[in-house]
Parts: sequence; C-alpha cells; structure tokens
Amino acid sequence: MDAAKTTQLRHFIDQCKTDPSILHSPSLAFFKTYLQSLGARVPPETKSEKGDIDMSDPGEYSDSKRPIEEDDEIVESDIDLDNTDVVGPDNDPPSKMGDPAVEVTEEKRDAAQTEKSKAIDAISEGKLDEAIDHLTEAIMLNPTSAILYATRASVFVKLKKPNAAIRDADAALVINPDSAKGYKVRGMARAMLGQWEQAARDLHVASKLDYDDEIGSVLKKVEPNAHKIEEHHRKYKRLRQERELKKAEREKKQRAEAQEKEALSALKEGQVIGIHSTKELDPKLNAASKTSRLAILYFTASWCGPCRMVAPIFTSLATKYPKVVFLKVDIDEARDVAARWNISSVPTFYFIKNGKEIDKVVGADKNGLERKVEQHAC
Repeated sequence: MDAAKTTQLRHFIDQCKTDPSILHSPSLAFFKTYLQSLGARVPPETKSEKGDIDMSDPGEYSDSKRPIEEDDEIVESDIDLDNTDVVGPDNDPPSKMGDPAVEVTEEKRDAAQTEKSKAIDAISEGKLDEAIDHLTEAIMLNPTSAILYATRASVFVKLKKPNAAIRDADAALVINPDSAKGYKVRGMARAMLGQWEQAARDLHVASKLDYDDEIGSVLKKVEPNAHKIEEHHRKYKRLRQERELKKAEREKKQRAEAQEKEALSALKEGQVIGIHSTKELDPKLNAASKTSRLAILYFTASWCGPCRMVAPIFTSLATKYPKVVFLKVDIDEARDVAARWNISSVPTFYFIKNGKEIDKVVGADKNGLERKVEQHAC
C-alpha cells in the first residue's frame, strides 16, 4: 500500500476511535460486519444515531413518535445482530458431483461405503481435506446416496466453507427431501453466512425430523437474530402499508374533490339555468347529485300566463338559495325533456335529490313553491 493510502487509512481509524458512530453508517454496513466476524467489538448503536426510526421500540415510528407521512421516504435502520461467527462466502470451484444417471452396482456401493469409512477416520484425526477427498470418491461411486452429500457438507462446515456445504446439502435434499442431516448442515452453513431466517427454517425442519443437541445449540444463537429480522420486516411492512393506505385515501379524496369541482363548474350558483334538451339536462342533474344538492326542475311555456307570474319568484329563490340548482325548461323548445317527464300542464316544479324525485308542485302556487324550497333546501 502506498504512503498516501496508508495515511488515509490511519486517519479513518483515528476518526473511528474518536467517533465510533461512524461505523453505523449504512454505507459501512459490510465493513462493520467484517470487523465483527473478526471478533472486533463494535460499540452498540445509540438511539440518537438511528435516525427517525428507532428499532429499540417496534411500536414507535420515530424518536418524536411522528407518524410516517405518505410522502416520507422510509429508510430502514440497522439491526443489532450477533454476527460473531459469521464468515465471508467461499468462492472455491464447486466440488465434483456424481452423475445420478449412473448405474450403481453392489460393488460400487460397497466401495463407496469403504471410502466413507476412511473419511470418518480422517475426520476423527482432524484431516478434513483428506476426508473431503474420500467423500468425493464415495460420491462418484454412489451419486444416489443423500447421506454421502450431507456428510461431505458437514465437513465443509468444519472447514468454514458454507457455500460448498449448501451445494452438497441441496444435492442431498434433492435425493432425499426428508434428510434431517441435509437440513441441519444447510442450516448451519446459512448461519455461518448470516442468513439467519433461512438458517432458522432449516434447523427447525431438521429438529422435527431428527433432533439432536447440536441443532439446539445452533438454534440458540440463530433464533434471536431471526426473530429480530422478522420483527424488523413486520415493522417496516406495517409502516409501508400505512403509508400506502394514506396515499390511497389522499388520492381518493383528491379525485372526489376534482369531481366535485368539475360538477360545480357546470352549475351556476344563484342563477336559473336554462335547459334546451335532455343532453343539457342530464349533466346538470348528475352534477347536482355528485355535490348532494337539491335540483328544482321548472317546466314553463312562453304562452303560459301563470308561468310569467311565477317566473320572478323562481328567479328570486335562486338568488336566495345559491346552493340549490334551479333549472328552467320551455316545453315547446325542449320537447324531449317534457316528454320524458310526462308534462301535462305548466307551470310544474319537480324537486330532485340524488337523482330521485322527492316532491312536486303543480300550478302557480307561489307560497307552496317557496315552502317546498325552504323545506328541501336544508
């Protein structure tokens, strides 16, 4: 390493000593895990360092208990996990795997068993690489044996080669889906990689198939980490669902407001709106319904004396009740509207709310008209 980089590294180390909270930065998550895997002690993250969302209390949204707004970016905090025995992934070339299509004779099966016995002896003597060689030979002789793959996987775990162990455990479980050793070894290997949730699932299956003390020992470390991760996921899933719900409610409200605004733009408050056809009438009635307003449909005719007498009253009522929709239809001009409403005499007044007729006044009854408007305008 050149002098400049060495100086930078020393400066960084000095900064970490002065302010250990630097190590809890999300951008340094891998470096923190690496230090912990080496046995280094990283000071725990304090509540103030965790930002708005504090995992110390899954029920809290943030230090100030401020609810997550729909536009807030939810940034997940770090999880305080025990990564003491976590190792880096092994990237060795994959070990030899047998051909499952090969015919396994009795002679090959016996030879494979002999190689397995040699491997067991080598394991007891601590000669793990030698044991791998014997087990690989046994697998090539009898590639249909789940226990051979699971045994080699267990040796890879001892060699701290979790990826190799997982490949062999997978092969064992393909051959025998009920291989307790396959699940056990794969769970142990996943724990070595810090895959706590997957490790816990494998170890629980193994314990149901064939429990032993080693499974229980590993679970004691795996389960607390897995539970922390599960709670972490539940919390942030809940927060995201709450945010999406608020967003949906806001959008629904905005759509309703937009529809009401559009409907209101079709209505003229305080004025009488002339209707000349059903194409003009229907949008007005729909707009009144969307805004929950009373609509009064006034049928008149130019030749009608009583209509001319009551018309000023209708206009003054429109001014007095600006939230009521006053519609005027000349039956000679808008014959289709008159026909739809079966008008037989004028003036006639229909009171409509939410698309339904709720009352009616026939004739130039000024007092009756005013009384009905006052009654239904509320």
